[in-house]
Amino acid sequence: MTPLGAKFRALREARGVSLKEMAAALNVSSAYLSALEHGRRGQPTSFLLHRIIAYFNVIWDEAEELQRLAEISDPKVTIDTGGLAPEATEFTNRLRDNIERLDPEDLKFLRDELVKRATKKR
Repeated sequence: MTPLGAKFRALREARGVSLKEMAAALNVSSAYLSALEHGRRGQPTSFLLHRIIAYFNVIWDEAEELQRLAEISDPKVTIDTGGLAPEATEFTNRLRDNIERLDPEDLKFLRDELVKRATKKR
């Protein structure tokens, strides 16, 4: 499941809306929405994302959060480390080979550390 998919599901459940009902209102298939929630589909188009924001009638802060989550919810990431330090290539390959073995706590730690260190460098 992607961060955006988790948020969509939480919004649907909080409002008591089924996938079928939401899909009908947005004129998309429930299979597509399910795949979007579960991370089997990539990011929605900006047009569909805006329709979903309007469907849930969320406030500006929550709409911005949904847009931010869409940006970080591509389930099929490709990273080009050409021209970067050898450590970048090694890190990327080790992450690829081991990500399934990491539990959510480990992933949160690594994510937070990455954000902290990348923010420091700006």
